[in-house]
Amino acid sequence: MTAPLLSAAPVVRLTKTFSTPYRNVVATARTCYSPRGIVDDTEVGGPERFSPLAKSIYEAGHHTTFQHAHVQFAIENASRHFIWSFLHSHPFYNSEQVSQRYVTVKPDSVLVPALDEPALSVYRETVEKQFDAYRRLCELFHAPVEAEFFRRFNRSERMAKSHQRTIGKKAQEVARYVLPVATHAYMYHTVSAITLLRYWRVADQLETPVETRMIVGEMIRQLLEFDPEYAITLQEPLDPSVFPESRFHRAPGETDGGAARDFRREFDAQLDGKWSKLVAWTGGAEELVASAVRETLGLSSGALSDDEAIRLAMNPAANPVLGESLNLSTVTKLPRALYHAHYTFRRKISHTADSQNQRHRMTPGSRPVLMSHIDDEPDYITPEIVLHDDRARSIYDDAMATAWEAMTKLRRLGVRDEWVGYLLPNAVSVRYTESADLLNLRHKHQMRLCYNAQEEIWRASRDEALQIRDVQPRLGQYLLPPCTLRGMAKARPLCPEGPRYCGVMVWKKDVQDYERVI
Repeated sequence: MTAPLLSAAPVVRLTKTFSTPYRNVVATARTCYSPRGIVDDTEVGGPERFSPLAKSIYEAGHHTTFQHAHVQFAIENASRHFIWSFLHSHPFYNSEQVSQRYVTVKPDSVLVPALDEPALSVYRETVEKQFDAYRRLCELFHAPVEAEFFRRFNRSERMAKSHQRTIGKKAQEVARYVLPVATHAYMYHTVSAITLLRYWRVADQLETPVETRMIVGEMIRQLLEFDPEYAITLQEPLDPSVFPESRFHRAPGETDGGAARDFRREFDAQLDGKWSKLVAWTGGAEELVASAVRETLGLSSGALSDDEAIRLAMNPAANPVLGESLNLSTVTKLPRALYHAHYTFRRKISHTADSQNQRHRMTPGSRPVLMSHIDDEPDYITPEIVLHDDRARSIYDDAMATAWEAMTKLRRLGVRDEWVGYLLPNAVSVRYTESADLLNLRHKHQMRLCYNAQEEIWRASRDEALQIRDVQPRLGQYLLPPCTLRGMAKARPLCPEGPRYCGVMVWKKDVQDYERVI
């Protein structure tokens, strides 16, 4: 696993799984047609007996039988870029990874490819400068973050001392924007066995194929070591040329002829200055949702008006279940009427913000092959508080210029985009389109309109909530943060964050009046 890298090799450990996962595939398949009831794993016999059935259902695409068995891995020394580009780019997983918002990043925790000189020196020197900027900004941001923090809370000596750790974390949260996406993370990652087989089949796609093949290859090796019977249906990775994206991928040293810059300007013009721009929505969604509520209850429009039906589906005062911290909307009947309203947004946020945003797996987006957006012109997001301090702004902008200059040098030295991309800072802009049904968008806004949410996602969610309110006010009025929804449900305490309370009585504000710097 170490040949392509000079940095610490990825570490993968299979930590949890079913006792006999592959035999469970066969047992569940046979249960579907069993007149004797449930078929147990112990009843399926040996591979010579069940291999034909296993191959048959696999090749026919009947893969639900493969979804029962889940595997959990502990993964270390995986780059943030690989996690964003591959592990978290689909909805069928669960991860808990170390947060750069709350854990200080160490200088040696970064992926370094085995490049030839002088490219290797350019890469290492750039990473060193990025980490130096991170250290300086962690220190420099402490004072402005502290000042902004105590605008929210009444300052006292006791409170000032008790909140210093929180203030340090918030300074670090902003400083992390200058770190490269090559920075390592460690995590638990759980997927079904069929998802892991899919991982291996597409391991050679853009844009981190070497790291992907190393990590996923080790995941597969350990699965086969635990249960060799998976070899019955395991397929080898597809050739990279199969993926259409590869036909548009530039070769080492090749320029894009200005295509990336033209794309960025066209996309940004469509945003109209917003973080997230509503570009499509279900026409007549309010009436559609109301009708679905009446269908659920078996009532006519004369018995239940549109307004009252929407209120039952979305207002916690009428449906206190919506005020629960445990998200129950997908497993109760009335809120499922919200599935029928859909919204599509164009969005531009940083790599580090989108790494958190994509964890909302039920509001999927068409994320890019990121290096296809990149040329020699720096293109990045600047957090609000950076704009309030000239010294910080200078360090921040210099760090961005350094990263882009280094990437340009590497491309001219013939380094392929896969390795160049690891020098992208967390701040690099990510542009894509995201769609959601109202049920899952409502839950996302409930989490991300909270003042503790990551700043950019909070700003994008505020943009979205206000735009939906403009086009469909009866639905949009209920896109609110948790404290406001809990207040409507008469749940206490209003803020579910406990000691993490943001310090702002958000439940007394209208969404259009929301403001924050940190």
